[in-house]
Amino acid sequence: MNAFTKPPIPGTASRYHNGTPEVTVARTLNDIMQVIAIRSVVYMSEQNCPFSEEYDGNDFSATHLIARVADEPVGVVRLRWFADFAKLERLAILKDHRGRNATFALIDAAIEISSRKGYRTMLGHAQPRLVPFWIRKYGVRVRPGRPEFLFSDYPYTEMEFDIPPHEDRLTLDTDPMVILRPEGDWDRPGVLDRSMARG
Repeated sequence: MNAFTKPPIPGTASRYHNGTPEVTVARTLNDIMQVIAIRSVVYMSEQNCPFSEEYDGNDFSATHLIARVADEPVGVVRLRWFADFAKLERLAILKDHRGRNATFALIDAAIEISSRKGYRTMLGHAQPRLVPFWIRKYGVRVRPGRPEFLFSDYPYTEMEFDIPPHEDRLTLDTDPMVILRPEGDWDRPGVLDRSMARG
């Protein structure tokens, strides 16, 4: 199914293709279904990745971000958290949106959330043909002494890059109500903030 060929409302094609992407954290079952749909199209359909390799057992121990244009999901990325680094993985953009703002919006949002959580290093894997993009746009470093490796029938290169320090990063001394808020939405009162009104 290609949602790009038939926009849901007549006359919205240019808005859909050229709109500004909105990136959110996947929080609901519907959000996770959108993540699965995008990754299935990109990895399983385009790259013939087997289901068991694409859905590798790490999806429920990760944070997923979704880029939407005109309320339609167009790209996703998965973040996993380790003691000394954040790992950017499973970046998938629908074909009609590659090289557009959705790619940058997702990567920038991943860097922002990682920075806010206090991470200073991000690790990623890219197919060698994409490494020049990562170097040019994000200043990544190919990890020295680390050989190219293969999974799901594609070669990959290990990259790392520095995450700029966030001026309002979360720490042990951050207000406990802020830390209790939904992932990536630390600046807005959440359901537990509202529960304080009960006294």
